[in-house]
Amino acid sequence: MAITTAASVATVEATEPIYLDRRASIEERVEDALSRMTLEEKVALCHAQSKFSSPGVERLGIPEVWMSDGPHGVRAEINWNDWGYSGWNNDSITAFPALTALAATWNPELSALYGKSIGEEARYREKDVLLGPGVNIYRTPLNGRNFEYMGEDPYLAGEMVVPYIQELQKNGVAACVKHFALNNQEKWRGTVDVDLSDRALYEIYLPAFKKAVTEGKTWAIMGAYNKIWGQHCCHNERLLNDILRKEWDFDGVVITDWGGAHDTKEAALNGLDIEMGSYTNGLTSESEFGYEDYYLANPYLEMMRSGEVAESTVDDKARNILRLIFRTAMNTDKPFGSKCTPEHYAAAKRIGDESVVLLKNNGILPLDGEKYNSILVVGDNAVRRLTDGGGSSELKPKDYVSPLAALKEMYGDKIKYAPGYACGRTLYEAEDIVPQEEQDRLREEAVRMAKEADVVIYIGGLNKNSWQDCESTDRREYELPFGQNRLIEELIKANPNIIISTISGNAYEMPWVKDVDAILHTSYLGTMGGATIADVIAGKVNPSGKLPYSIPVKLEDCGANSFGAISYPGIEQGDADVVAIPGSVIEGGKQPHQTYKEDILVGYRWHDTKKIPALFPFGHGLSYTEFEYGKPVMSGNTIGENGTIEIEVPITNKGSREGSEIVELYISDVKSSLPRPEKELKGFSKVKLAPGETKMVKFTITPEELSFFDDTAHSWRVEPGKFKAHIAASSTDIRHTLPFEYK
Repeated sequence: MAITTAASVATVEATEPIYLDRRASIEERVEDALSRMTLEEKVALCHAQSKFSSPGVERLGIPEVWMSDGPHGVRAEINWNDWGYSGWNNDSITAFPALTALAATWNPELSALYGKSIGEEARYREKDVLLGPGVNIYRTPLNGRNFEYMGEDPYLAGEMVVPYIQELQKNGVAACVKHFALNNQEKWRGTVDVDLSDRALYEIYLPAFKKAVTEGKTWAIMGAYNKIWGQHCCHNERLLNDILRKEWDFDGVVITDWGGAHDTKEAALNGLDIEMGSYTNGLTSESEFGYEDYYLANPYLEMMRSGEVAESTVDDKARNILRLIFRTAMNTDKPFGSKCTPEHYAAAKRIGDESVVLLKNNGILPLDGEKYNSILVVGDNAVRRLTDGGGSSELKPKDYVSPLAALKEMYGDKIKYAPGYACGRTLYEAEDIVPQEEQDRLREEAVRMAKEADVVIYIGGLNKNSWQDCESTDRREYELPFGQNRLIEELIKANPNIIISTISGNAYEMPWVKDVDAILHTSYLGTMGGATIADVIAGKVNPSGKLPYSIPVKLEDCGANSFGAISYPGIEQGDADVVAIPGSVIEGGKQPHQTYKEDILVGYRWHDTKKIPALFPFGHGLSYTEFEYGKPVMSGNTIGENGTIEIEVPITNKGSREGSEIVELYISDVKSSLPRPEKELKGFSKVKLAPGETKMVKFTITPEELSFFDDTAHSWRVEPGKFKAHIAASSTDIRHTLPFEYK
């Protein structure tokens, strides 16, 4: 219990409270409410009262704040004080595609639809804060949490996150953009200390967060588990005070990831507002500590009473939290919300449809059902419910359409099924290992059935078990797990007519790539995912997605993985300067240290600049139709400090099917005083075309697109000189190059 003294109890004025008057400005309401609160009430706002809520001020009629996991859907209800599910029968929801799928659409309009739809479901469930979306940069394909983010490019992630936030928050539900910053791996996530250049920080890892704050106007930010420059991100002075508050003028709330706080004084002084989940590992563990033992609870109160930290620190935090409450829980203008509606299912389906990436096609797709009498489906992901597992992204969908069910509906009794492999069910680092004898039996059965089929559709990939696409663990290898490569190679020998349709939030090795007719790459597509896969295979949907990350030939071709352990996952050095708490993310031992040695050359920047070709490059994606890029026209070939250059390029659908093409704009700096990538994405446009139709795609180049971060001057600058604008279908498929000059 908090200690209350007579001196600490504020005198409540008899005047009508302004904070209850919705006609007053939010800032007036915040200051009025703050003036009526006791020190204890202010401190109480700053820490959890349950697994997913923090207190309000009951005496003043200020409600508590309710949060929910779910960048891809609103998580099922969790118990008040443990990690068990509450067993409600009214908390099923629509499972939307993972954010890697959203990024693969390259369509900001769909991002807005995503935010609107998930916001309506969160509002219906009476949530005030949705813990997402995530915009950490895809640095290595081994990161178990990549599927929660929006790919390897900061421009793409930034353009996609803004409309999501804007439409979500129209429902009176706060976006909580995560994980700020550099949460680029799960191994040692609570202790790893990251070192990187300011250029890499500002050019690669911060831009999407900055857009979320300055353009999206997000109401909340979640801190990351890891350290940067020796200090945990959830109370990192430079990240939260200097960059987030001072440079970006953020007026929202900073919330810890669960268990992400580690020090009362740092939390008091360095920009943290709400502490959640302390003394747990963020997923499963419990402890004997109560909520009043949190760093920002009684220890914080005593630190202020002793004069070690100023009371003004808690006033700042309370202001931010009250502002959040007035924007959400006390927002009387917010709509009622809805869930599992036909509109939400249609939104999930449309997002999934536009996210599928056709990597390769020798003509077998779309699959003509009249041409084949026997179609064999192989693979565990054809039947697995891929909303389960994954850590905090686990969902409880009201409905789920599996690929096998959808294909059976599409092709009828022509469809046969063989699992091909088994992967067991693992959760939170517990592993169910399937005996090799069983794997051999399943593989041999699938190969035998493949010999008798006219065509094989393989639906495998990763799943959301531990050591795959899952919070708390990174992948252990770049290849597909459970012997899938051997299975695919034997299926190819048994039947050359094979379609590979993988489900994954990550890149993976493809040693069989030259021997298959078609490859479809999808992420986790949620409630309507099976219907999307069947419709793309049958041709009812023309694929239009493009890769939001590169697919290297081998792991060592990825920049982060090319420098050895110091670059990923880090090297353990010395004794950890942390308190050992059994069962928590910090268990003592040695302190892992990591250096981002690839610096600004992340993803395609690495492949292009170092001349290491990717197997499938960033931005790659085919269609069932063909697009012709006409001759582009520039408004001029020079640009000044306040000027612009306009580029228009005609795009024509030369095929017989309606389709959508994503046109990409890259910029190259011909000569620079500092090393720069060979080219960088600075624009994109998705255009839908009927057969024979032509539309003009327009791009505007400003000096901002030409700038780089000068870490010596700590500022962005543009150098006079020659540049090139590349109109492209992918980062390596350049259709036109246009030179221009900055003067």
